[in-house]
Amino acid sequence: MAFDGTWKIDRNENYEKFMEAMGVNMMKRKLGAHDNLKITIQQDGNKFTVKESSNFRTIEITFTLGVNFEYGLADGTELTGSWNMEGNKLVGKFTRKDNGKLLAASREIVGDELVQIYVYEGVEAKRIFKRG
Repeated sequence: MAFDGTWKIDRNENYEKFMEAMGVNMMKRKLGAHDNLKITIQQDGNKFTVKESSNFRTIEITFTLGVNFEYGLADGTELTGSWNMEGNKLVGKFTRKDNGKLLAASREIVGDELVQIYVYEGVEAKRIFKRG
């Protein structure tokens, strides 16, 4: 249950390059780099509820580990895939509906931070959150 709580974006590493690889236009990349994202995570066994709140939208996602679900990114990209636990790390594998390409993601608590890593087409980005 280490993921439980509210997390506020602290910093990004290579996020604009990642969004560019994903095909996000320049205006949305500039806005996305300063989205003030806040994530609230609640875990109940294998079931997670994640509320994402940013300058652009607020959504709530509920998923069960290992069970495929559909998810839409803020830029409109539609994905399907699932999250699994690998040790203390949440690992997600998602397929874009528009082109069939893989988006890999992970969430891990490192010290007092939540580190999210995204990889798409060989481009890796990190988003680091602090408890809010």
